[in-house]
Amino acid sequence: MNQFVKATPLRCIGCRTCMIACVVAHEGKHIFEIDPDGYNFNPRLFMVKTAKLSAPVQCRHCENAACKQACTSGAISIRDGTVYIDTKKCIGCKNCVIACPFGAVEIVETAEVASDGTAKKVANKCDLCKGVADKPSCIRVCPTEALALVTEETFEDTITRKRKSALEGNL
Repeated sequence: MNQFVKATPLRCIGCRTCMIACVVAHEGKHIFEIDPDGYNFNPRLFMVKTAKLSAPVQCRHCENAACKQACTSGAISIRDGTVYIDTKKCIGCKNCVIACPFGAVEIVETAEVASDGTAKKVANKCDLCKGVADKPSCIRVCPTEALALVTEETFEDTITRKRKSALEGNL
């Protein structure tokens, strides 16, 4: 089973700290060292807010990822249980954006220049901070602990707990 980040909307206050942590982690610098005009603010998660609830939307790193199947350039692969986008191969066709059932993929501009002279556009989504941090940065900084990493072990524990609760009639 692939790992993914789960949000608890009742705990989330919509502060967007997770978005900032994501950008900082992938930029590779301390937040106060980043030139505000020298990079694109492209977090790999998206905050959704309603009148009563808020929560970030992130890639679920599906085992049979629809985005991977829809990718015509072969830029999307699964590595170490993570759905990964190779931005060098990505052509910005948006097929993955349309295919993702969670709305967790978006197209962003990069610092590279495309053949037509415009900024190159590529797919962008959560990569669980693989290669940039020991665990997802969004989880580490969330002030209300609204985010948690779901692993195979935690997933099985949740299922067992729910089954026991159902057996006892506590649902």
